[in-house]
Amino acid sequence: MNVPSNLKYTKDHEWVKVEGETATIGITHFAQSELGDIVYVDVDTLDETVEKDEVFGSVEAVKTVSDLFMPLTGEVIEFNELLEDEPEKVNSDPYGDGWMIKISIADASQIDNLLSPEAYKELIG
Repeated sequence: MNVPSNLKYTKDHEWVKVEGETATIGITHFAQSELGDIVYVDVDTLDETVEKDEVFGSVEAVKTVSDLFMPLTGEVIEFNELLEDEPEKVNSDPYGDGWMIKISIADASQIDNLLSPEAYKELIG
């Protein structure tokens, strides 16, 4: 299972790449493999501030729809528009072209509560 060492993770299977006051967020390789073929990514929180653990969108796979949970409180400043036409990028490149949103981090202290790669690997077994 691919768990890049330069990212942080959540128990809800999102990954977070922190760059200064901005964070890029997507779902993990494990999450996309559990969901199966992703056919639609819905994020309707652009330009909104979303609290940690609140839903910022959803991902639709062939057989299920799953909510996406905000790992850090922040304003959603960008949605990966590539996913509008190519949602399958979440399956083929979850840590690259398959990223979902970028946020402006409101409370940097919340970063300390995210899982390390080692802790995430332990979570998914």
